[in-house]
Amino acid sequence: MAVKIRLARHGAKKAPYYRIVVADARAPRDGRFIEEVGRYNPCVDPAMVKLDFEKVDTWIKNGAQPTDTVARLIETARKGE
Repeated sequence: MAVKIRLARHGAKKAPYYRIVVADARAPRDGRFIEEVGRYNPCVDPAMVKLDFEKVDTWIKNGAQPTDTVARLIETARKGE
């Protein structure tokens, strides 16, 4: 089973709010997921990124692949920590 760490979009029209989730690669974007590992809100200044680094590291160690956007968010969140 291919597992990805990716964004799931929530919020209103023109006011996105994202959950960072671990999901099967075949599942739809906003569909079923395995676990929520963080949140991302680009509408506030500065953008809010909350991550549970223990869960993220565990999933990456077990073979989950973050998408390009999520990898960038993880990297910036680690710098700001």
